[in-house]
Amino acid sequence: MVSTNYAPEHAGIGPYATQIAEHWANSGHEAHVFTGMPHYPAWSLEPEYRGALRRTEQRAGVTVHRRAHTVPARQTAVKRALFEGSILLHGAVAPPRMPKPDAILAQMPSLAGGVLAARLAARWKVPYVPVVQDLMGAAAAQSGISGGDKAAAIAGRAEAYALKRATLVGVIHETFVDRVLAMGVDEKKIRLVPNWSHVPSPTKPRGETRRHLGWAPGQPVVLHSGNMGLKQGLEVLVGAARLDPDVRFVLMGDGSQRTALAEMSADVPNLDIIPPAADGEFPDILAAADVLAVTQHAAVLDMSVPSKLTSYFAAGRPVVASVAAAGGTAQEVARSGAGVLVPPEDPQALLKAVRSLAEDPEGADTLGAAGPRHVAAHLSREAGLARIDALMDEALGGTRP
Repeated sequence: MVSTNYAPEHAGIGPYATQIAEHWANSGHEAHVFTGMPHYPAWSLEPEYRGALRRTEQRAGVTVHRRAHTVPARQTAVKRALFEGSILLHGAVAPPRMPKPDAILAQMPSLAGGVLAARLAARWKVPYVPVVQDLMGAAAAQSGISGGDKAAAIAGRAEAYALKRATLVGVIHETFVDRVLAMGVDEKKIRLVPNWSHVPSPTKPRGETRRHLGWAPGQPVVLHSGNMGLKQGLEVLVGAARLDPDVRFVLMGDGSQRTALAEMSADVPNLDIIPPAADGEFPDILAAADVLAVTQHAAVLDMSVPSKLTSYFAAGRPVVASVAAAGGTAQEVARSGAGVLVPPEDPQALLKAVRSLAEDPEGADTLGAAGPRHVAAHLSREAGLARIDALMDEALGGTRP
């Protein structure tokens, strides 16, 4: 596998890459991962990897080959290009030392990882299967990153290069298909491989976790968990918090916009920014909130479906999605039956939905209970890994399931 993100990263694509590789190892395969240095979502190198140029390590039966790259604390088109370029250059001059694999799976993004995987597969003459988690060309255009238009054109060409050379192409959501087709990929090669819930179910009583966190029993708590980047548009939560001091808003995680959000909310006493939770505490903290928030800029339509949604659904709490109604995120929330949609970038609409749920706790519980049912029916880890296995089996010459 080629994936710029891997354990110990706990958010975004890393957990999916990790669970796939460890599943392969547990199934008796010799699994190798070609990856970067742990840095996400903080966009800061983990202390134990600082100064490391290359490293090979064993994690849960998987051989992990790491290569150093730049880590931009602030996201601009130029810095993102340098990040991708450093991954590509270091990976090209120092590929993993390993036996010839049977096949290569790539997680995209990063773009550089996709290009490296395509080149390694061509060198080894083995099947190559990228799984598109985000569309980086569309992301650059839709996220509001500085210099995004030029970055979108360059990223689109790199994506097309990586995808057109694939044996099969996996996409995590059907809204990605049209853009992948527009890059010149044969429709017959595209397979839908949705992500799964990669966290366990909550185990502690909600009240116990709320007391531990200092959340008052009667105060509505709105929690956003995960990356604090540009495309999330988390300013809407700051705006909503300003409108009602009786509702507590919590941003849990890290990312390139954390400092800006902290400065923006310095005079908002009912908004807290807290570090990412430890893996063992994460499901219980999600379940302790009254509402789980997912937000995106209005321009974000078909480039990303937040991985946090699968964890939100498993937590059993209602989701308020401040996202474009025509995008993939809105489709997933509607499909789950576990949340409500409000217009993006509208603090008043978001707050109105939160108040409505707080005033109807039975209705909120009913809405939240739909999430675990959706996970059990469609988003279990076993089902997700089975889809990846079927994808790789088909690429290796097996029949399509």
